[in-house]
Amino acid sequence: MSAELDVAARVVELIRELAGRGAEAEVVVRNEVEALTRFANSAIHQNVADVTTGVRLRLHTGGRTAGGSTTVTDPDGLRTLVERTLAAARVSPPDASWAGLTRPAALHVSAGHPGSGEHSGLSFGFDEATAHAGPADRAARVRDFVDAAGGLETAGYCRTVAVAAAFANTAGQAVEGRTVEAAMDGIARSGWTASDGASAGWADGVARLAASRLSGIDGAALGARAAAKARAAGQPAELPPGSYEVVLEPDAVKDLLENLATFGFNGKSWVQRQSFAELGRAQFDPAVTIVDEPLGSRAEPAPGLPFDDEGTPRRSLVLVRDGVTRAVAHDRTSAAQAGAESTGHASPYSRSWGPQATHLRLEASDPVAFTADGTSTADGPAAIAESARPLVARVARGLLITDLWYTRVLDPKSLVVTGLTRNGVWLIEDGKIVSAVGNVRFTQSYPQALGPGRVLGIGGESVLLPESWGRARYAAPALHLAGWNVTGNASG
Repeated sequence: MSAELDVAARVVELIRELAGRGAEAEVVVRNEVEALTRFANSAIHQNVADVTTGVRLRLHTGGRTAGGSTTVTDPDGLRTLVERTLAAARVSPPDASWAGLTRPAALHVSAGHPGSGEHSGLSFGFDEATAHAGPADRAARVRDFVDAAGGLETAGYCRTVAVAAAFANTAGQAVEGRTVEAAMDGIARSGWTASDGASAGWADGVARLAASRLSGIDGAALGARAAAKARAAGQPAELPPGSYEVVLEPDAVKDLLENLATFGFNGKSWVQRQSFAELGRAQFDPAVTIVDEPLGSRAEPAPGLPFDDEGTPRRSLVLVRDGVTRAVAHDRTSAAQAGAESTGHASPYSRSWGPQATHLRLEASDPVAFTADGTSTADGPAAIAESARPLVARVARGLLITDLWYTRVLDPKSLVVTGLTRNGVWLIEDGKIVSAVGNVRFTQSYPQALGPGRVLGIGGESVLLPESWGRARYAAPALHLAGWNVTGNASG
C-alpha cells in the first residue's frame, strides 16, 4: 500500500468512527511535485519547486453533503478534517442531487497501458528521471532554447510535474496511481523596420510542447522554431475584415479543443441544454474524430491518473467519430441526471462547473511523406509547423494562423467565440506565403468552423501541447478550414 492510499484508508476509518456506518464518503489524497524554471530577457530569473500532499474529503450524511480539505496528514490533522466536514454537513441544505458512491471496480488495464506505479500494477510509462529532475535539467533546455534563437530576446518556462494519488470511499473502492509530465513554452522576439523606414515594431514567435518525459523536450528545436516565426513575422500588412480560408497550426487548434471540452462536451452543460452537442448527429465534418485519452495511446504514457476524483476508472472516450457526436463527459452527478453512467470525468470542480475532458486528441490524417532524416518533403519556410506545410500548399487565398489567445465565449449554446491571433499570421496566395499579417480579431462558432464540408484538410501529425494555465493536455494537428470570420484588427 502506498503512503497516499494509507492516508485515504485512515480517513475512511475515521469517518466510520465519527459519522457512523450510514455515512457515505470519498477521499482523494494527492501528492504533487511541481518544479518550474522561468526565463525572460534570455536569462533564467526563477527556479521554484512546490511539494504538496493534499487530502480532499466529500461526506454525505443525513441527506446532506459537505466537503473539506487539508494538507495536514498527521493523525490530529486527519481527525480535525473529518470533524469539521461532518459539522459542515449537518448544517448544509439537503442535497437532492447526490448520486451515491462508486462501487468497487478495477482500473482498466491492458498490455500497453501506461501511467501508474508499482502498487497498482501499471508501471509502464512513468519516468523516474523526470519525476526527480532538478533545476540543472530544466536549465539545460532553457539554454538550448536561448542559444537556438540566435540572439533574439526570449522568454518562457520549462516545467516538470509528478503526481502520486489514491482514492478510497466507504463503499469499498480503493485505487491508486501516479503520472508525470514535462512541458516547455517559449517565445522569441525580433525587431523590424519597414524598408522605407516609416514604421517599426516587434514580432513574436512561439514554440511549445508537452511530453511524458523531460528527455522528450528538445529546447534547441523549440527555440529555433520560435525564432524562425519571429523573423518571418516582421513588417506585417493590415487585413480587412471578412471570411478567410485558414490553416490553423496545432497551437491554434489547441484552443478549439479546449473550448469544445469546456463548453461543448461538458455533461452538466449538456444536461442543462447549454451545449451544442447532439448525440448521434453529424455535427462535424466526416474527417473529424475527437477522443479523450487519459490513459495515453500510441506508446504515449498516460497524461492523467487512471481514475477520477470519484474513484471511477478512466478509459478512452470517443466524443466524435467520423463527424458524428457520440458522447459527452460525465461525472456521477451529471450521469445520474442524464440517465447515463459516469465516464470518469469527476474533478474537485465538476459539480459546480461540469465534468470536462482534459486529454483530447483530434485525430490526424494520413502522415505526410518524410525523408530518411525525418524532415518533411513538403515545401514551406522553417516558420511553418511540419503538419501545416502540405495544407498551405492547397490554399488559393487565405491565412496561416499560429496561435489564438484571449478567447471568450459569446454564446455557449452555439459556442461562438471571440479572440485574437498572436505569434504569427501570414497571407497565403496560390499555396505560398506572401507576407506577414498583423494580428486580427475573430468571431467564430467553433463547431460551425469544423462542420460538414468545412474541414478541407487535417495535418498528418498530432502535437502534444500543454494547457496555458492548467494541467490539461491536448494532441492537435494542423487544420485547413474553409472559413474563419475576421472581424477587425487587434485593436478593434
